[in-house]
Amino acid sequence: MTKITGTNTYIDVELDGRTARIAGEMIVGGFVCYKSSMKNWLVPENEPLTEDDKKEIIQKVTEKTAGSHMVITFE
Repeated sequence: MTKITGTNTYIDVELDGRTARIAGEMIVGGFVCYKSSMKNWLVPENEPLTEDDKKEIIQKVTEKTAGSHMVITFE
């Protein structure tokens, strides 16, 4: 299960007991995440995100928010 929370400047994505914080910005109808901010897990603290982790997060978040009132995209 993927849980997504956040503010106007970041989202937290919880995935398999780990949490990643991704910087971005609120836009009309959604949120744009900056891939360049995806460096470390927030929980466990400072553990590096692998390329596979990043791909999985992007896939899960994109699938979960597609067609919703809050579409999250990555750039």
